[in-house]
Amino acid sequence: MKLSQFQIEEIVRRALVEDVGSGDITTDSIVPVNTFAAATIIAREAGIIAGGDVAKLVFNLVDKRIVYSPLIRDGEEVEADQPVATVEGPAMGVLTGERVALNFLQHLSGIATTTAKLAAKIKYYNAKITDTRKTTPGLRLLEKYAIRVGGGFNHRRGLYDAVVIKENHLRLSGGIKQAVALSRENIPHTMRIEVECSSLEQVEEALDARVDIIMLDSLPPEQIREVVQKVDGQAIVEVSGDISGDKIVEIAKTGVDYISLDCLTDAFDRLDLVLRIGEVKSEPSGEVPPIEGGIAEPAE
Repeated sequence: MKLSQFQIEEIVRRALVEDVGSGDITTDSIVPVNTFAAATIIAREAGIIAGGDVAKLVFNLVDKRIVYSPLIRDGEEVEADQPVATVEGPAMGVLTGERVALNFLQHLSGIATTTAKLAAKIKYYNAKITDTRKTTPGLRLLEKYAIRVGGGFNHRRGLYDAVVIKENHLRLSGGIKQAVALSRENIPHTMRIEVECSSLEQVEEALDARVDIIMLDSLPPEQIREVVQKVDGQAIVEVSGDISGDKIVEIAKTGVDYISLDCLTDAFDRLDLVLRIGEVKSEPSGEVPPIEGGIAEPAE
């Protein structure tokens, strides 16, 4: 999964408008407009980096003269006190974009790091870690990207790209058979159908309806194992519910195909990163005009 500027620019611009507004009052008051700076983003703890292109776009939108150079690529490990990237350019722009760039980097790297730790726990089993729709509003695209960077997999992107029939759908449609039949009448033939099951009886109904994916919600490991044996490859088996990192290995041992985890985007620790200014110099050619409105036009 790759991110393009077309996908992320609106998200980044919204974050800059929120933080910068009509201008960085502190920086505009203190820092001479002709001052250039070289800064380094440093990790204060070990983890997996994600969001380098997002941070680069932040600085580029603030001032297209700023050069963001990654030293650690997305998906690579970083150790504590190790440099992650360098940022060089007009000091006003570097300081103005600092917080937004770090917010994205810390947030996405935290998700990637959490995902990598959990994926490592079950790397010797068939099961794969996948995400849920419990994402930060407005950041789902980036968060799902970070999960892929960390070695996880993505569930559906939203309500529009897969049929997932849950308990409330079943209550309103009259049961699994009816819900699956109605779905097939209204979706493209290329789209998969997933049904959430909370009992062995529902699993049998789902198999009779020839669903593509059976989602087991909050079942104990012994029942999950029984379902996996019953399904026997007729459908993909996914487990969801309140699953902590401590339970993930026990569930993976049952032979399921996917384990969907809320904690990847709902209960993770941001990776601790800091930007430190190093070399400072004045532009010899004279005064550099400030960026009007606080956010420059995107680079061509």
